Amino acid sequence: MNKEKWSTVVIGAGQAGLATGYFLSQIKEDFVILDQGSHIGDAWRNRWDSLKLFTPAQHDGLPGFPFPASHGALPTKDEMADYLENYAAKFSIPVQLNTKVVKLSKAPKGYEINTSNGMLFADHVIVTTGTNPVPYIPDFAKDIDQKIIQIHSSQFKNPEALPSSSTLVVGAGTSGVEIALELSKSRTTIISGHPTPHIPDFIFQYVGKIYWWFAHNILTLNTPIGRKVRPKILSGGGPLINISFDEITTAGVQPINRLVGTKNGLPQLQSGETIDVSSIVWATGYQPDFSWINLDVTDETGWPKTRRGVVEQFKGLYFVGMLFQFGLTSGLVGGVGRDAAYVVNHLKKTK
Repeated sequence: MNKEKWSTVVIGAGQAGLATGYFLSQIKEDFVILDQGSHIGDAWRNRWDSLKLFTPAQHDGLPGFPFPASHGALPTKDEMADYLENYAAKFSIPVQLNTKVVKLSKAPKGYEINTSNGMLFADHVIVTTGTNPVPYIPDFAKDIDQKIIQIHSSQFKNPEALPSSSTLVVGAGTSGVEIALELSKSRTTIISGHPTPHIPDFIFQYVGKIYWWFAHNILTLNTPIGRKVRPKILSGGGPLINISFDEITTAGVQPINRLVGTKNGLPQLQSGETIDVSSIVWATGYQPDFSWINLDVTDETGWPKTRRGVVEQFKGLYFVGMLFQFGLTSGLVGGVGRDAAYVVNHLKKTK
């Protein structure tokens, strides 16, 4: 695409960007989605080999196209990647790949988007870069002995890529627990951290529709319980679903307390004890990085200041796909469509 001026530019072609593209197409908006990947769905394809979504297929579809799998099935990461690629093709959503956005700035009229393929201009910009911008690893990790191999969970592919003697997984959220369980089949595995709450399996197996309805409609910014839950989700991560911390001990994984630093090149616990392992997987989540946006849009947490994705101090600037943007399901494939619809409706009304 050689066009330089658009009514709307969407940044990011993951599930949030494609859902936004669907609604923009519905109102016949002049738009393009920019993505730095070489294929739609690469963010999913590049995750660890055995990854499956923790929500069943009936809750994994985007607007207008249910996920093509049987009720209750847990899609693999490659199935999700293929679904996103097919989704873009089904609705002829315009995506410009291999295009990294370097800087977003205010222009005299609208916005200026500096990309790896040149400059674009738009009246509206919708940022849909997702909930996992930059992997987070504690600063003290740099003081750990170099003989201990360290990777972030985003780099984990399979157990064979790590030394087989012993591995410490740091972080007891969904990714940490799943990785620890997989590693435990081939080596001594230790997991550090306080587990997030567990949603019992039977809730999804037998009353999954009710649970999803509750998470989608009650745990939102519109309710007292939703507003109470939101800070806990933002700081501690989502609940464990389809797995539990009890499975850790059954699998022989050794749970330990949180790490607080290092001593003599080894990870150190709150008790002062050190742990000697051959490798560490940091399942410590992600942190926001919107430094490429040359505007004052973030708060003290580093996340954008919005009202349901609308940046009120900069007309025409929006976000979709942020963690708990409006509700607990905002960062999930099956929940992002609601936020995309709201943002596109706002954009349409203000044109």
